[in-house]
Amino acid sequence: MRRSATAIYYLAGISLGASAAQAENLSTLGTPGLIDMPTAEVLEDGEVALTTNRFGETSRNTLTFQVFPNVYGTFRYASIRGFDRDGEQDRFDRSCDIHVQLAPDSSLTPALAFGLRDFGGTGLLSSEYVVATKHFGDRWEVTGGLGWGRLAQRDSFDNPLGLFADRFDTRGDAGDGGINTTGQPDFDLWFRGPAASFGGVEYQATDRLSFQLEYSTDAYDTEVERDVIDIDTPINVGFNYEFPSGSNLKAFVIGGTTIGAQYSYVFNPARRLSPGGLEEAPLPIPPSDQAVIRAWGLDKPATEREAETLLKALLEDEGIRLDGFTTVGNTATVRIQNTRFDIEAQSIGRTARVMANVLPPSVTTFTIISQPRGAPNSSVTLQRADLEEFQTDFDGPWRSLSRARIEDAPSTSPREGELEGTYPTFSYALAPYTAFSFFDPDEPIRLDVGPELSVGFTPSPGLSFNGVFRYPIYSTIDDATRRSDSVLPRVRSDNVLYAIESDLEITTLTAEYIFRPGPDLFARGTVGYLESMFAGVSGELLWYPIDSDLAFGVELNYAVQRDFDILFGLQDYDVFTGHASAYYDAGGGFIVQVDAGRYLAGDWGATFGLDRVFNNGFQVGAFFTLTDVTSDEFGEGSFDKGIRLLIPVSWLTGEPSRGAVAQVIRPVLRDGGARLQVANRLYGLTRDYRADNLSDGWGRVFR
Repeated sequence: MRRSATAIYYLAGISLGASAAQAENLSTLGTPGLIDMPTAEVLEDGEVALTTNRFGETSRNTLTFQVFPNVYGTFRYASIRGFDRDGEQDRFDRSCDIHVQLAPDSSLTPALAFGLRDFGGTGLLSSEYVVATKHFGDRWEVTGGLGWGRLAQRDSFDNPLGLFADRFDTRGDAGDGGINTTGQPDFDLWFRGPAASFGGVEYQATDRLSFQLEYSTDAYDTEVERDVIDIDTPINVGFNYEFPSGSNLKAFVIGGTTIGAQYSYVFNPARRLSPGGLEEAPLPIPPSDQAVIRAWGLDKPATEREAETLLKALLEDEGIRLDGFTTVGNTATVRIQNTRFDIEAQSIGRTARVMANVLPPSVTTFTIISQPRGAPNSSVTLQRADLEEFQTDFDGPWRSLSRARIEDAPSTSPREGELEGTYPTFSYALAPYTAFSFFDPDEPIRLDVGPELSVGFTPSPGLSFNGVFRYPIYSTIDDATRRSDSVLPRVRSDNVLYAIESDLEITTLTAEYIFRPGPDLFARGTVGYLESMFAGVSGELLWYPIDSDLAFGVELNYAVQRDFDILFGLQDYDVFTGHASAYYDAGGGFIVQVDAGRYLAGDWGATFGLDRVFNNGFQVGAFFTLTDVTSDEFGEGSFDKGIRLLIPVSWLTGEPSRGAVAQVIRPVLRDGGARLQVANRLYGLTRDYRADNLSDGWGRVFR
């Protein structure tokens, strides 16, 4: 069994034994709260809340993720019209929050939490709080707390923490208009300076409708001074209506004069939009003496060639490619590539069903070797009798798992039993693409839209030649007027020039070889136009035992910067870059990754990432990179950081698919900490097939 995530939870400073209070009403900051003030509540573990609102000249757009049962994190992008240059320029503001619930609401004590607002952004919303929330029956909820920073702009008093140390008495200045020019956490501001008391109540009028009333200590001092909002009273009021879909509509009044409206959507990535899935029902598993092969007009046990033909045809109907088939005694072994199912255990189950329908009764053991991109990964051995016994058992998947044998696939002979005509293969796909650019002050979201052609040629297992070609039909990225001011080699900050000077783009054009050099080892070599900005050579080696939570890898690259037209030309900048990587599966879906080495601008350092991967493949994560580049050399933002999302197509549609929508959101794209982008890095390619991850999805083995 997978070890628990207890260590990570404790490192996060949370209480695992507590049953977290639940909340769906979201504040204007996009977090559980009243109107502007926070509460001590949290969302359901793993939930994502998306919020957009408008009041006065301010608009806020927020993503909140319940990372742990008692901890959520928030990323926010806001705009304030006419904030700068005497009302002539809008302010675009990025901010991040973290909220930790120390104790849940119980029959005797309230929920207790503390939080940091805008702790690593510009500082416009910079504040901290300690807050308690108590429910009285099913209708009433009362909140009270202490705030610092922006939450102490009204009726403030001496900081009670000054009793412990004089440094808490004074709060530093984040800069004009609340601007933190460094983009780094202001540790010397946290819980310092005057404090103020805030509070409020929420009344649940019906199962869907609730009303909020609060006393706010956020007086919007800077906004009032710049004449972008009117505040006449500390009392804010609002009401929220929750729809069964998870959507919420909220109306509110801030300061007695400013009316606002908000839409939010709360969902749990662990739950598919179509929970049961919309795939076709699988073949039934017949008793071994009634295999369906008899229905094909064969009145004698199938020959190996006949079985091979039927296996290939039936597996192809399931979206599974049969690469090889052999029988030795009472054991049949197949080599497969899953092209349809996003849960690998489901492809194993579908393959076993086909084998049970085709192979004669003398075959009692099935061995299924998964070899994505032609590189053998895992070997799963099942007993035919177990499949027959457990297919209709309520606890059948887990009982069958206890009897299954999951091993590392043999690292040699990936072509053993190869079917005639399996190689070479040719593939192509033509589809629309959309590429985004975020947080340009002149236009927060820019995009390219056009057709994308992907082609692939695979002459033998693991060896492939691939190309991706794009033609932007509509683009707002190339309208951007900002140009790089970087003092570092401009390996990323000239990204706008690539959009401006390109029409037909050769996004990638590579030769790739993925293979197994030995037990527990995977290797990749890639050469060509690796990404839109760099060509070169990349080599990678990964050590990843079949039953290990820990994996180590090393990657070495020689990269040459491409011309801005994204065709065949190269510039005169080249660099040797590479990383040593450690990956740790901490259980509970949490993946910790550390990559240390040299980046594209020649800087040395490390990237630290934490991702939460749900059993359906939905992934939410965050990362930051620290290198020997100083904050001044890096420029705006001080260091590279961001949020990454991966949304499986099957999660959206309910149909089985291996496709996914991936997006990285960076507050600022600069040159420090920039890593080469190479397709099919080995950990991501292999992880789903290793023992723990196959086990995690085993509940779908009979689907």
